[in-house]
Amino acid sequence: MLKKTRYVRLLPLLAAMVASGCVNYAGIDHRQHLLTPEGAPSASLADARLPAAPWPADNWWQRYGDAQLDGLVAKAWNHNPGLQEVQARADKANALQAYYDADQAPQLDASGGVSRSRLSRSEDFDGQGNRYITVRSLGVTFDYDLDLWGGKRSAWEASVSQAKAAEVELQSARLLLAANVVKAYNQLAYAWDVVDLSERDLKRLRRLQGLTSDRFNNGLDNKSQLQRVDGLVARAEASLLGARSNMEIARLQLSALLGSGVDAARDIVRPKPLKSDDAALPENLPAELLGRRPDIVAARWRVEAQTRTVASVKTRFYPNINLRAAGGVHALSGDSFNDTVSRFWNIAPTVTVPLFDAGRLRASLKQSNADLDMAIANYNATLNTALHQVATSVTELQAVNRQIGLQRTARDTAQSSFDLAVERFEIGENNFLDSLNIEEQLIEDELRLALLSSKQIDSAVGLVTALGGGYQPVASNVQ
Repeated sequence: MLKKTRYVRLLPLLAAMVASGCVNYAGIDHRQHLLTPEGAPSASLADARLPAAPWPADNWWQRYGDAQLDGLVAKAWNHNPGLQEVQARADKANALQAYYDADQAPQLDASGGVSRSRLSRSEDFDGQGNRYITVRSLGVTFDYDLDLWGGKRSAWEASVSQAKAAEVELQSARLLLAANVVKAYNQLAYAWDVVDLSERDLKRLRRLQGLTSDRFNNGLDNKSQLQRVDGLVARAEASLLGARSNMEIARLQLSALLGSGVDAARDIVRPKPLKSDDAALPENLPAELLGRRPDIVAARWRVEAQTRTVASVKTRFYPNINLRAAGGVHALSGDSFNDTVSRFWNIAPTVTVPLFDAGRLRASLKQSNADLDMAIANYNATLNTALHQVATSVTELQAVNRQIGLQRTARDTAQSSFDLAVERFEIGENNFLDSLNIEEQLIEDELRLALLSSKQIDSAVGLVTALGGGYQPVASNVQ
């Protein structure tokens, strides 16, 4: 009776220990909170002077109408190593999701074997030794974690969110790769234009060199004037060499994105001039940007995954029940393998209660909450970057559009002056030297216009990228 009384007195202590183990994560929580797109960036975008338009299409680069560009984007998607790495991460995340899905189900294992042994004297019951024993076994084991608090369910939901994030990150990588291919293609087109204009400028200076040489020989110019022109010709030749080198480098940079080796650059012919459409913005910015930018969507899935992970870790503080059962045959002779006496079975439900672990569970939960804070901070940073990228792209496009309009006016004026100078030279009212000097200004205006046109394409691609490049989110099927 005394012993029974002692046990009864221990029950409150055991209950308190169990309770303290179950609620031991009190006071542990994450610190960060998700940002919303409302605020100053919205006001900044409201000042944009761009017309309203739909969101970009997922094949937005095809609007340039260049079949070679379309093929280069497709080739990059198929062969770029960076994109292949992102694809592998998505495959790994999907495989991990399948694992956690299967981990919720019972596990059934079968085993069988035959062992042949020679017993020593110390192992033999009668002490004789030198005996041989053959053991035959066949069994089945059943194992099932009841998951009373949904820990495995939460772990599976976290893996689903991670897989979703990985899939969306793959779409983001494809968008960025396509944008980089278009920009590199645009830079190659610009480099080609610079080569043409550099050749034209060198041709102009060589004609000026010939005229100056004739004037020097006729005593109309001094030697310093001839040397000055010779120096201009040498500088123009150096500029042409640099322009041709830049064009080859642009080819190589584009081929690097394709992931097919340096020889891929040889097959790239001169790009067609890319024409930028009138820049426009969707009317429902910036709120809908949350679902249109794949990097924002992926970051949000990471937050969701880590939230589920925290929920899974919390269930480790609670008691749990694991059900294990086994059955089979264990026989020392072949004749008794099917006998009833050789059969065995057992059922072993196990209850585990966390009582004392020196703070391991709390440390694990703190780590998970820190991971959640990092995921939230990454989401907030991604959202902030996205809004600023849209605002920056809009500002750049507005500026370059105005610059192009003014530069075209300047170019057209220079072209009219050059045409007039040539016409006056042909009727004898002007000398050829004046025409060459006016042509210099025309070439400079053409170079500036080519540079601005290239910037306009880059800014337009930047805006498309900032707006999500036609990404369409897929609804989650997690219940």
